[in-house]
Amino acid sequence: MVHITRNETETIFEIKGLHKLWAFKNEIRIPNEHIIKAYQDEKQLQDWYALKLIGTNMPYVLNAGTFYHHGGIIFMDVAHKQNAVIIDLKDEKYTQLIIEVADPKEAIQLLQK
Repeated sequence: MVHITRNETETIFEIKGLHKLWAFKNEIRIPNEHIIKAYQDEKQLQDWYALKLIGTNMPYVLNAGTFYHHGGIIFMDVAHKQNAVIIDLKDEKYTQLIIEVADPKEAIQLLQK
């Protein structure tokens, strides 16, 4: 699970608990102007497949880490797809973040400010 905080210049995605170990990452900091869009799309995650670069990939259980997907590098930390938020990015190492959060609607509102 990921906790999101936002200040005037950047958004901080803090990976919580054991997910730090599975994802090989503690946090990701993204300038606010590099966030294009945040949304939910369970259909996009149903038949999700990507090449794992570093992290954990247990199909139908947990995906956490850095993956190569559709020509770009993404970060994913999801165990429960119904709580996943997809964040499209520009001018970053990652083209997308796909993260599980406690309250997806609240997270999307925060990211769209």
